[in-house]
Amino acid sequence: MLKWFRKNGSRKSGSKLRMADLDGNVINEGDMVESLRYNLGECKLLKTDNGYEYESVSSGEKVSWAKMVDAATENQKVRKIK
Repeated sequence: MLKWFRKNGSRKSGSKLRMADLDGNVINEGDMVESLRYNLGECKLLKTDNGYEYESVSSGEKVSWAKMVDAATENQKVRKIK
């Protein structure tokens, strides 16, 4: 009767989002990227008390990395600048 509350080992524990741009390139803290959302232009990926954020070089505006996730690919809506 209490089997509803047992842990099911076959269930997938939450999938972890990758920190990668739309092309699949891995993004690390401090990398420069071009934002494809929110008209941020060139941004730098920073780790803050609130987690990872993109900071626009031109305006200084900050956007959380979670708002930049592309639903179709689960990658970030940015392109890494080489």
